[in-house]
Amino acid sequence: MSQTEVVDSKTTWAGDNNSPFGAGYGKLMMWFFLMSDALSFTGFLAAYGFYRHDYNAIWPTAENVFTHFPFIHSHQPLLYVAMMTFILIMSSVTMVLAVEAGQRMDKNAVVKWMFWTVIGGLIFVGSQAWEWYHFIHGTELGAFELGIGTYTLPNGSVEQTQGIIGRWVNDSKDVLMLPWRSVAGDITSEYLTLTGDELKNVLANGEAVYGANLTHNEYGHPLFADFFFFITGFHGTHVFSGVILNFIVFVNVLMGTYEKRGHYEMVEKVGLYWHFVDLVWVFVFTFFYLV
Repeated sequence: MSQTEVVDSKTTWAGDNNSPFGAGYGKLMMWFFLMSDALSFTGFLAAYGFYRHDYNAIWPTAENVFTHFPFIHSHQPLLYVAMMTFILIMSSVTMVLAVEAGQRMDKNAVVKWMFWTVIGGLIFVGSQAWEWYHFIHGTELGAFELGIGTYTLPNGSVEQTQGIIGRWVNDSKDVLMLPWRSVAGDITSEYLTLTGDELKNVLANGEAVYGANLTHNEYGHPLFADFFFFITGFHGTHVFSGVILNFIVFVNVLMGTYEKRGHYEMVEKVGLYWHFVDLVWVFVFTFFYLV
């Protein structure tokens, strides 16, 4: 005969009546979500690495693309992106302090550190929007995208299929640097210098390109822009979502919601998410901008 045992809801976890690793249900579900999300970012970065290797000769170098900084007219390679990274990492520090204050049931400290976490997230999202604007707008000089076809040039034949971008040597646009390859070979890192009639022949079969979008890219291969918009946009969406979640928790802290519950576990849950988006950005910054 089986005997029915009444089990209290607080002891439903296995493991000597303790929840696994001392984590509550909500925390475990957050960890499961973050693990699946990490696989998504891993796939995106792996795809980026594959195509960068495949089109290495004409792939833009990030330090030659992201050179803008507010109120500074000279080129500052990756300085603005480094500042964004620093701000996001510091917001992770303020989140740690908010979680620690919540464990001490210090409402005022939680309010203070959650406030600065939200501010850091907003600055990062705004900075990313500013970076997108300059990437889309492009430079005043622009570039030249060769039309699809085969062109006979001094060093061999250039076969244009997609993404061969010529860079202007001077502001008068009478000298063009063009990566080339033979019809039977691969794109090389060597550049042809086109002037005179050779340049006119190429200009008649292409178009000027300013900035970047999903089909054209002033800085090099169009796939570079595609990956930039998709990866940084996907991460930016995560950061913006995190800012909203942090703001909701911030308001709840002000209203004393967690004081009444007797714990600040919700601050720990959103803290896990916020640390995740910070960590992902470290990988994006490393593999997309630095490598």
